[in-house]
Amino acid sequence: MSAPHPHPWRGVLVATALPLRDDLSVDHDRYAEHCAWLVANGCDGVVPNGSLGEYQVLTPEERAKVVATAVAAIGGARVMPGVAAYGSAEARRWAEQARDAGCAAVMLLPPNAYRADERSVLAHYAEVAKAGVPVVAYNNPVDTKVDLVPEFLAKLHGEGFIHAVKEFSGDVRRAYQLAELAPELDLLIGADDVLLELAIAGAKGWVAGYPNALPAATVELYRAAVRGDLDTARQLYAQLHPLLRWDSRVEFVQAIKLSMDIVGRHGGACRPPRVPLLPEQEAVIRAATEKAVAAGLA
Repeated sequence: MSAPHPHPWRGVLVATALPLRDDLSVDHDRYAEHCAWLVANGCDGVVPNGSLGEYQVLTPEERAKVVATAVAAIGGARVMPGVAAYGSAEARRWAEQARDAGCAAVMLLPPNAYRADERSVLAHYAEVAKAGVPVVAYNNPVDTKVDLVPEFLAKLHGEGFIHAVKEFSGDVRRAYQLAELAPELDLLIGADDVLLELAIAGAKGWVAGYPNALPAATVELYRAAVRGDLDTARQLYAQLHPLLRWDSRVEFVQAIKLSMDIVGRHGGACRPPRVPLLPEQEAVIRAATEKAVAAGLA
């Protein structure tokens, strides 16, 4: 058995879309196949039960089985489940479930049922850290209304509660501030459409959306960006950006699933309250995806 990875959150970890059957039940066999396909196409691991995985509309049984399915498909060393929940006790239980399933790290949003104050957020991360599995913070002030600013992330890291942060604020200036305040805290790209900017700024990984549809091309983009091959990275980034920007939009789950369908994967439907894309949205995504396919990026 190989030694555990010292930084299991590094590299390209795909926030996996979740395949559903026609009756909207979870297709676990298809999900296992998807996880294996992503790794075979160059991705380093997966993040089940993120927003893209529609964790909010899963039953506890489904949510636990999604984690177990991913671990069975690719091994727990590179599976980093989202463990977000309304309460700290529940989030800790999800972290313990992930740990017991063999996962090497978990990803945790701040409390997101209300606009939590700093002391509450600190207590939340402290509680989940007790599960004994490394925690990657997820900063998404757009959707949670709680902003994990660099000074506060440095505090969480200094207390030993977090090892890395998935940065979704879109503010690339924070990367440099974070590196000064907490040089040992790993920055992970959290939004597909600031990938190049954050890679240049020293990101150690990418919690990624669009590799669900275009793994090889997006992984090539990431690798070129982090090694400083800007000629390759800028060309790919320009070609892929019409799609990558959908990762930061409200309809990101539907958009990525549509692109998966177009390239011959199973994207399929979402559970309510998510509704299908508007025809004009679908047309834009379809055209951008087909252009990427024509350019040999699928």
